[in-house]
Amino acid sequence: MSTNLTAVLQELLQNTTNVKVLRQLMTPDAVYVSLNFDNPELKKVEPWAGTHKGPQSLPEVFAAIQRCWKTLDFKVTDSIEQGDRVAFFGSFTYKSNVTGKEITSPFGLLARFEGGKVAYLEFLEDSYGTAGSFKTGGATRFHSDPSGKEVEV
Repeated sequence: MSTNLTAVLQELLQNTTNVKVLRQLMTPDAVYVSLNFDNPELKKVEPWAGTHKGPQSLPEVFAAIQRCWKTLDFKVTDSIEQGDRVAFFGSFTYKSNVTGKEITSPFGLLARFEGGKVAYLEFLEDSYGTAGSFKTGGATRFHSDPSGKEVEV
C-alpha cells in the first residue's frame, strides 16, 4: 500500500462502493461523517447524512447518493497533506433523479489517518443547496437577522 496519504484518499474516492478495497484502505473502526454528526431533519431529505462507522458503511451511503442523484461532475481543485491528515477541496454537480434539478456545490473533505489507513473521514457541502435539488413545493420562513425581517424561501 502506498505511504502517500493523498494517493490513499484518492483511491478510496474511486472505490466508494467496493467494500473489499475499502477494508484495505480504512481502519476497521473508521468513522465517516457525511454533512453533519446527526441532524434528523436533514436525514429525512438526505438519508445518508450523519455519522457512519466502519468501511462497510460507505457502500450503503454512496449507493443511496447514486439512487437520488446522477453525478455530472466531481473535481478536486486543491489538496493539502500535513502529517497524518489530508484535505481535499473542490466542487461537484449533481442532478436529482426525481426532480431533474441540478446543483453545483463546493465541498471539503478531511481525512485523518492511522498507520497509513483512513480512520476518520468528514465530507462537507452546501447542504441547503443539495437538499433544495429535491424540493417539489412549499415555502419555509426564516428569521436570522435580529434587526431584519423574516424571509420566505
